[in-house]
Amino acid sequence: MDDAKQIVTDIKNGKIAPIYLLMGDEPYFVDKVADYIEDHLLHEDEKGFNQIIMYGRDTNVDEIVGNAKRYPMMAERQVVIVKEAQDLARTIDKLSDYAENPQPTTVLVLCYKHKTLDKRKKVYKTIKKSGVILDSKKLYENQVSDWIVRNLKSRGLGISPKASQMLVEFLGTDLGKIDNELQKLQLVCEKGTEVTPELIEQNIGISKDFNNFELRKAVGLKDEVKAHRIINYFSQNPKDNPLVVTISLLFSYFSQLLQYHGLPDKSKMNVAKQLKVNPYFVNDYTVAARNYPMKKVSYAINVLQEADVKSKGVGAVNLSSGDLLKEVLVKIMR
Repeated sequence: MDDAKQIVTDIKNGKIAPIYLLMGDEPYFVDKVADYIEDHLLHEDEKGFNQIIMYGRDTNVDEIVGNAKRYPMMAERQVVIVKEAQDLARTIDKLSDYAENPQPTTVLVLCYKHKTLDKRKKVYKTIKKSGVILDSKKLYENQVSDWIVRNLKSRGLGISPKASQMLVEFLGTDLGKIDNELQKLQLVCEKGTEVTPELIEQNIGISKDFNNFELRKAVGLKDEVKAHRIINYFSQNPKDNPLVVTISLLFSYFSQLLQYHGLPDKSKMNVAKQLKVNPYFVNDYTVAARNYPMKKVSYAINVLQEADVKSKGVGAVNLSSGDLLKEVLVKIMR
């Protein structure tokens, strides 16, 4: 995240490399840097002759090099962007010779998404010497929540911890998907607004009361009435609340509780750091740990492992997802 920002900052300051290798498992940052170069490196009247967009599946290394070696027309530089460059994985090593002596008036951008180039390869080493490499890594769940806060702050909006967690649990860690939803919120919220669970429910469609976040909290508090109310809602809306996701999140929750019990230092900041959660939620874990001693946590984990197997059709003939979840809660919360 910070590396992508630094690349954009350097470009804004006139520090432009002849080659950019944008690679990694998180395509969001690859796309953001590539889009910035595509939109800002050349003036609009220069793009017609001096900006070339290519796709890895439709081209080859020789054609890329041929375009990169051209001279710009009536402009200081030209830009060659190769999207889906991972489709050239078998032959990309042939770019080594060009990378050793790149055309100074060309900016070559390689978007190598969902993969990373082997750092032992000659092409990687030569690009590293003459250009800039971005290794865009997937963010962990706790990092995504922080990213949401920063993203909205840059748009002049705030967000409550619960609202941020709701987005992560409902949308996962797909930054592109989350960014699309944040754009919707930006359109309906005035600057200075704090995004709340109510705003998310109204504009994105995630229930503020019936979601995995609230279920997890109810389980931790041993609030059986609320927990069963939520799973009844889940059983009526199975497409929006897949059983496999709910079981996975509960499993992660009890795994964190097991880790909590093993911490010698249970101070708020240390718990947040070790469990990789927002400090705002640490008290929820403290209460849950009192309700579930280590032996009960271990039992809950076993129950959830069995439920995961049953959710995949093993040993659970004619058992609906709602009934399976009710069975899990009865065993865990008794």
